[in-house]
Amino acid sequence: MVLDQHWYTEASDTLGLGFSLKIVDKLHEEQSEYQTIAVYETETFGRLLTIDGLVMLTDRDNFVYHEMMTHPALYAHGEVADAVIIGGGDCGTLREVLKHPGVATVTQIDIDERVTRVAETYFPALCEANDDPRATLAFADGVAWMANAPDASVDLVIIDSTDPIGPAEGLFNAAFYRECHRVLRPGGMLVQQSESPLVHSELIGEMHGGLRSAGFAETHLLSFPQPSYPTGWWSATLALRDARPLGRPAAAPDFETFYYTPAIHDGAFAQPAFMARILAR
Repeated sequence: MVLDQHWYTEASDTLGLGFSLKIVDKLHEEQSEYQTIAVYETETFGRLLTIDGLVMLTDRDNFVYHEMMTHPALYAHGEVADAVIIGGGDCGTLREVLKHPGVATVTQIDIDERVTRVAETYFPALCEANDDPRATLAFADGVAWMANAPDASVDLVIIDSTDPIGPAEGLFNAAFYRECHRVLRPGGMLVQQSESPLVHSELIGEMHGGLRSAGFAETHLLSFPQPSYPTGWWSATLALRDARPLGRPAAAPDFETFYYTPAIHDGAFAQPAFMARILAR
């Protein structure tokens, strides 16, 4: 992270790229037990949330990520009653899941309560479902929570984590995926943010291999634009506990979305040629 008086820049020497936003003001910064959390007001993207110097979300484009982390998986499953979100402390994913009236319970497990409290103050629109009676906010280690969860107790696991470093590192390996597979009911699914297809293809290939070795019958890559993340091209990985047909919405959702549509749903499953070769290994 590079910050001067007027610009916030997330730069990666490893990837040889960066992303910058012109800032108006720093609104908040704190060191929690786990990480540094900061909020900026930008000139063109609204408010910006960063953790340990990395962009987590902006007002302007977070809807793409949150909608694509939720609605494709919920419609692909078709009958989600009980869902678990690992991470997701900004609560945008929770809000989108709870737009589905058939969902009975959602448990969100994030290790750092301060992320949620900061989001409630500076990103209240993302947190508008936090008081929904179907929602439970748990502030705990997601790996430990999953290890202690009952067998076959959940229909959908959403892993809405930061990059696979620091507190999130344990969410990207076959041991954790085996626990998720155990906790899922027959027909259950897992969806996990899986970085940029353009520059993280090796990681994506390892994730899909780890999921299959953990017992998941199928994996699919969903790609979508995300302007404020590295390269502007992001992905989610959908894993099926058992081989089964994938559902899709028959018509436009009867709730408000800004990016997701039935046509977007179909297109998100289309594989770029180079990624299809990597995932076939």
